[in-house]
Amino acid sequence: MANVVIIGGGAAGCFCAVEIARLHPDWNVTVLEAGNRLMAKLAVTGGGRCNITNTFEGGDSPESVYPRGFRLMKRALARFGWRDCLDWFGRLGIEFTIQDDHCVFPVSQDAMQIVRALEKEMHLRGVKVQCGCKVESISADRTLTVCNVSAASSLEHTKSTVHPDIVILTSGGGTAGILSGTGILIEPPVPSLFTLKLSDEGIRSLMGIVVENAGLGLAGTRFRSHGTLLLTDWGVSGPATLKLSSYAARHLSEQGYKGTLLVNWLDRDESYAKEMLDALSVAGGRMIINTHPRELSDRLWRHLVLRARIREDCRWSELGSKGLSRLISTLTADTYEITGRARFKEEFVTCGGVSLGEVNPNTLEARKVPGLYFAGEVLDIDAITGGFNLQAAWSTAWTVATSL
Repeated sequence: MANVVIIGGGAAGCFCAVEIARLHPDWNVTVLEAGNRLMAKLAVTGGGRCNITNTFEGGDSPESVYPRGFRLMKRALARFGWRDCLDWFGRLGIEFTIQDDHCVFPVSQDAMQIVRALEKEMHLRGVKVQCGCKVESISADRTLTVCNVSAASSLEHTKSTVHPDIVILTSGGGTAGILSGTGILIEPPVPSLFTLKLSDEGIRSLMGIVVENAGLGLAGTRFRSHGTLLLTDWGVSGPATLKLSSYAARHLSEQGYKGTLLVNWLDRDESYAKEMLDALSVAGGRMIINTHPRELSDRLWRHLVLRARIREDCRWSELGSKGLSRLISTLTADTYEITGRARFKEEFVTCGGVSLGEVNPNTLEARKVPGLYFAGEVLDIDAITGGFNLQAAWSTAWTVATSL
């Protein structure tokens, strides 16, 4: 019989606890959670609806959705993918619905259904839960220093040491401090999944406008993204922006969240833009500002025409080759100065954590500390929005549980 301690009562920690208890009913499994309740982040993910996974059927590959850790995730997903995830939770009586964007939610549209199901399963399988228990350090021989906050008073702290047979670290915060005595390399954590602040008042005045297919990039880099773009009163948001922030999370952090945003409003090349404008110019006597392409709203089109330095009363017959060239350039390579990042309403994803070179990719056991495993957000794995981060939690937790 083994004594297992799981540090972190989030999605990965609780899932891992259930799976270990299922596979080894005679083992002692304990979850230590620093907060006062389990799965607090899971309860609010997906706007409280719980985007539990993604079908990966939108042309997405591990390389495109996991900017960091895609090689390890390809291995983990081959063993426990999105269908396995739905089957696993389906055995707990949960039904799911797949949206047109390939995101998967419980039919109940209630994240608490997932939380309650995991809590119930932990209870039924005898998993012990201790909230208010913060692990301050893990030694090279897996000895844990635990700080306990009594339920009676948050001012009463007691420290103790524990030496379990197996330790599984799943919590993200304070990882470097906890592991400082093990020699395990930690990639510095920085925010991911955030929106961008822009200095241009004209673009910010268009708040609320949605462009269904836009391309974004960062000037001077290879970072590019595609998807729906939302204009806000501070700059830009929406899936295209969140993808770009994920891909370029560390670069933007190093640059102090400053740079030049490239916007392709059509997400098409210059030849397509020219053909589109040639078709519009058939109405030679009409003013350009009053004849917008179907992909763009009239307010956005007006903004872009003026940015191309075209007179407000200019007609198509008066545009000329230079004006046409400026308009094509504005449509396909518009530029805006980034002045900072703004929080995404569900932002709690970071890149960074335990370096993947420190773990056995087949078991997620630490190479330097036998018996110490990692799952979930503690690893240097993160994804774009759309259920992929939770799938990483399920897949890595399952990998650890089944490898013990």
